[in-house]
Amino acid sequence: MSMPVVFVHGTRVSGTMWSPVRALLRAPSAAPDLPGHGRRRGLPYDTEAACGVVAEAIEDLGGRALVVGLSLGGYVGIATAARHPDLVAGLVAMGCTARPDVPWARAYRLAGRLAARDPALADRVSRFVLRRMLPGAAGEAMIEGGLSSEVVASVVAAVTAEDPLASLAAYPGRVWLVNGTRDHLRADEQAFLRACADGNLTHLPGRGHLTVLADPAWLARFIDDAARTVAPCPG
Repeated sequence: MSMPVVFVHGTRVSGTMWSPVRALLRAPSAAPDLPGHGRRRGLPYDTEAACGVVAEAIEDLGGRALVVGLSLGGYVGIATAARHPDLVAGLVAMGCTARPDVPWARAYRLAGRLAARDPALADRVSRFVLRRMLPGAAGEAMIEGGLSSEVVASVVAAVTAEDPLASLAAYPGRVWLVNGTRDHLRADEQAFLRACADGNLTHLPGRGHLTVLADPAWLARFIDDAARTVAPCPG
């Protein structure tokens, strides 16, 4: 028996980024679009609204689920776990173990301002970069649901206003932190691990921030194992 899984996507892409993993997953799953992304493009983005979308997806799957997020999705997963621990049976947080209040956040704010000036150009550049970083099905899944570069500034403002370490400390459930060894957002992973009540850390050798998606079969197995771990025993 496996716990259902709710996948949470990254900035400016959509739930389709998880399609290659979901196609190989045994557990039932959903991958909703966050506000301002995909089918919710144009809606204002903030953390409360994003957590509400994840909570609604969990309710639709029966009221309790493993939450899996990458990058922005990981930060949203952490925030959702703290706000709705009764809904989040476990958390797989990928590529999101850097404190959002450190100097590198300034670079993301600048990127958000530049994207807001010409979102169409930013979308074209993103499509090119994503296809180069993730050739084949993984890259196509990233762009399949459309890109929303105009939302980047709002996302950065929302993420940098959060305290993910406090959120992890408030969540009593099982947490899996997963990082590529070449991911710049693993900078504070040991502090994030210490904040978990019940956590462990997995490294993917040679993988970067997004290239952790390059092996969907491995990810599906990992997530299925996590979903079984947090599933209640029959009877």
